[in-house]
Amino acid sequence: MSRTSTDPGCLCRLVLNGPAMGARWSAVLHVGAGVDPAPLHAALAAAVAEVEAQMTTRRAESDLMRLNRAGPDRWIDLPEHLVEVLAAGLAIGQASGGAFEIGMGDAVAAWGFSGAAADPGRIRAALKEPRRPACEVLELDCANRRARKHGPLALDLCGIAKGYGVDRLAETARAFGIGSALMSIDGELRALGPRPGGQPWAVAVERPDPGQRAAHAVLALESGAVATSGDYRHWVDLGGRRLSHTMDPRRGAPLAASPASVTVLAPRCMEADAWATALMVLGREEGAALARRLGLSVLFLERDGAGLAETAIGPGFAA
Repeated sequence: MSRTSTDPGCLCRLVLNGPAMGARWSAVLHVGAGVDPAPLHAALAAAVAEVEAQMTTRRAESDLMRLNRAGPDRWIDLPEHLVEVLAAGLAIGQASGGAFEIGMGDAVAAWGFSGAAADPGRIRAALKEPRRPACEVLELDCANRRARKHGPLALDLCGIAKGYGVDRLAETARAFGIGSALMSIDGELRALGPRPGGQPWAVAVERPDPGQRAAHAVLALESGAVATSGDYRHWVDLGGRRLSHTMDPRRGAPLAASPASVTVLAPRCMEADAWATALMVLGREEGAALARRLGLSVLFLERDGAGLAETAIGPGFAA
């Protein structure tokens, strides 16, 4: 952790970070000069650890995997945060026409995105097996924090859980009385108010280049969240082909073609995270039409012969 002073007797800039969800969380916070960073760091670390413990598919004991193992028509008690994310995932799945789909756990694992190597037999099954959307199979009882499945369903929250982890960082900082902070996990970010003095945070939209890290553009973020989904950071090599981690629910396979990246602005990071994935699946033409109908702020980047072509939609991006 690091602390640097700003105005004497006012606020200090505090930087905290730690491991989270196979990546790292980071928090840049403006706090009172006498604030002890140790309890704050512990609370932030605990918040993201709780999200991971509930929602990862890489631990057999997680609450999500407990639900995945449950038989049909059996109510399973779940923690509040997991129920909230499942509800958001189902809602965005329906609003996106199925482009965002949390019931892709079998395909994600088959193609080697859950830690184990790709399995050709499971890939063939994922490609051939008819797939019912999660909204038709999973029943949520949010009031009583429980869920049940009405058929086979393997849930995976990789397209929304990191964004929710960022939201939990922001909520934890707010509970400490902090009103100026920038939180992130693996490129998903949320601003909790502007910087001291009212200046926005400068947030880079990364250039979709797997060989380097460079900014394509810089956003001025005063509050709210931004998330990017792309084909250039997370992939597997299979048969000499580099396959993006974003899954196409219509095929049960990685996307065959997509924009280079999609960046979404939203009030909460889990919404930005999920919509970035959904619009990658839909592609620029269909995704842009949906974004305009729903009033989303989105930036599509596509590779062309001259470099990168932009499609900017909504007040956050459009000129």
